[in-house]
Amino acid sequence: MNESKTVPIKDDVDFARLSEFMREMEAMYPDLRVFSVGESIRGREILAARLGNPMAPTSTLYVGAHHGMEHITSAVLMRFINEYFQYRADGRRMFGVGMDFIFERRAIYVVPMLNPDGVELSLHGADEKSPLYERLLKMNGSGDFTHWQANERGVDLNHNYNAGFVEYKRIEKERGIFGGCASGYSGEYPESEPEVSALCGLIRTLEPNVILTLHTQGEEIYCGGDYASKKTLGVGHLIAEMTGYTLAVPTGSAAYGGLTDWFVREYGKPSFTLECGRGENPLPHSDFPKISAGLRELLFSLPMLI
Repeated sequence: MNESKTVPIKDDVDFARLSEFMREMEAMYPDLRVFSVGESIRGREILAARLGNPMAPTSTLYVGAHHGMEHITSAVLMRFINEYFQYRADGRRMFGVGMDFIFERRAIYVVPMLNPDGVELSLHGADEKSPLYERLLKMNGSGDFTHWQANERGVDLNHNYNAGFVEYKRIEKERGIFGGCASGYSGEYPESEPEVSALCGLIRTLEPNVILTLHTQGEEIYCGGDYASKKTLGVGHLIAEMTGYTLAVPTGSAAYGGLTDWFVREYGKPSFTLECGRGENPLPHSDFPKISAGLRELLFSLPMLI
């Protein structure tokens, strides 16, 4: 076993910090596999990590930062990757289960930052060198991108899946959304965006047994609405017990076009969206330790529940 190490996450996580973290972790832990799922509009890699045995009978997928201003979810998943290998190197058990057992019997895939371009916009603003710079300013309505959710083309990635896409287009028009903007535009067609297309490609390859998607905020759990099976609802209640979050049914625009809805409809397997933390988005980095601690049991236990 390698000597364990905690990699500090002291500030908001942007794409450079995520990339640095992945390199550090891969160097420390040879059993960690880091790979690229694809590229964003601006050519940034969509990085993923595999924890555990790729030949294991069940696999779990965790996804963070669909929305640019929800970058705190990337930090939560980075901390999970770090703790997973730290506890395994120390030979410690996590919530009653040996880490070697989890490593051998389960495969866990983590995509900490699906929307690196959106995260960069939220944290650093629009890049004057971007060919989309002028268009970004028009789509945003100002030079302050703090609350930006979409990718750099102005598509809200969590409305770009093929789940109620046509129905959501009607909602877009009612909301006065007719093209790219900071939040709410679903794109020209399902999986039109390279970020969503890349993730769906990974999902079609892995066919995971369960997906957990982290968003912010509200401390609620969504699990596919009317399409959720009894098994999914049962696991949803367990998640509620672990986290203290409320099992809820999305309404309005939140009920269409998301990853959870698409996966539940397409594969009939459990999928959950967690709205992490409370407050006003973007949540401050000072909330990160509390959110991470509150999700630790779930992140380590969910692969064993399926």
